[in-house]
Amino acid sequence: MSECTHDCSTCSSNCSSRDKKSFIKPLHKDAHVRKVVAVVSGKGGVGKSLTTALLAVRAQARGYRTAILDADITGPSVPKMFGVNERARGAEGEIYPVYARGGLQMMSMNLLLEHEDDPVLWRGMLIAGAAVQFWTDVVWDDVDIMFIDMPPGTGDVPLSVFQSIPLSGIVVVTTPQDLVEMIVGKAVAMAKMMDVPILGMVENMSYLVCPDCGKKISLFGEGRAEELCKKYSIPTLAKMPLDASVAQLADKGEIAAADTDALAEVFLAVENAREIKDYMTE
Repeated sequence: MSECTHDCSTCSSNCSSRDKKSFIKPLHKDAHVRKVVAVVSGKGGVGKSLTTALLAVRAQARGYRTAILDADITGPSVPKMFGVNERARGAEGEIYPVYARGGLQMMSMNLLLEHEDDPVLWRGMLIAGAAVQFWTDVVWDDVDIMFIDMPPGTGDVPLSVFQSIPLSGIVVVTTPQDLVEMIVGKAVAMAKMMDVPILGMVENMSYLVCPDCGKKISLFGEGRAEELCKKYSIPTLAKMPLDASVAQLADKGEIAAADTDALAEVFLAVENAREIKDYMTE
């Protein structure tokens, strides 16, 4: 191991003396964001983007000025769920968020592409840089709560977001399968290493409600969400059902009309999460 130079900007070691705040990137000078919550998962296909959208819908319904930063650069889906098709505008050194119906602000790579199905053929660090630029270069307009839709895993983008953006906390999304413990464990370990609070867990596709008798059917087996919340000291839990009507609303760009009652407990933790005013550019 080389001798410490006390210059953290040139060092990749995660030592105890490292000042984590030194990596935080400032907002655009005209932007204001009070609270930032990242929605994360250890693997893809668990409904992370859907959870992000539904949490944002609930925040809007509660009267908060809400935004979504879509950090899933190569697989952006947020604009489609909200029926947003227009391209983002910008000037030198700044980008303006696009507004969905109801005033929700968003920024996504799909809002910058000429065609929404154009692939983003970039390498890891360039993708990570784009996600951070959505924080530093977008003129977010007086946002109370911002949700970041993260790509799955613990690679370049999650690491850059955790280091560069002052997160108020994270919400972990998972499903009832047996692989869940390993997946949750990775997300929890990363959050603890980066000193970010874990606000709650969402177990998506937890059950199906029988349309005839109303019985809850565990299609993927009984989940272990309660056990994992206890094991990892995750304070709140929400179980979201497998609901075809929600998927249909998302496909039609009408996710804002979806019922968000299943996320009530986790959203309460989001409401109570710390604000980030100390890190903002005033």
